[in-house]
Amino acid sequence: MRDSNWVFPVVETAHLLALAMLGGTVLLVNLGLLGVKLKSRSVASFAKELWPLFTGSLVIMVVSGAALVSTEAMKCYYHPAFRLKMAILALAVVFSFTAHRRAIERSPSRWSKPAAVASLTLWLGVGLAGRAIGFL
Repeated sequence: MRDSNWVFPVVETAHLLALAMLGGTVLLVNLGLLGVKLKSRSVASFAKELWPLFTGSLVIMVVSGAALVSTEAMKCYYHPAFRLKMAILALAVVFSFTAHRRAIERSPSRWSKPAAVASLTLWLGVGLAGRAIGFL
């Protein structure tokens, strides 16, 4: 990727487009869990339709992110913001595939709002830590 003038920008564009799609799905589902009505459908049915977009964008982000990191692996490895991003990303992914998914399936419940807040906080943390890589 270092020797090409166009591969890095193409991979970064794919990464950012997937980020937008992932962020949109996370935001829409969590707004539903927080009580914002999206038409007259349940959060579970709406989330079920968005799940392929969420997982697809997550896969694209991980693959493109790995490619981007490969261009400066040693710099990233020792960068505290990168390590923080990877830790929060791991937590966000595990949370999304476990507790958050159960909260969606059982919504509305007393866990819906806390799960939405936790999900939004984790994904926002991933994004903020990612931005910090360029500034620290």
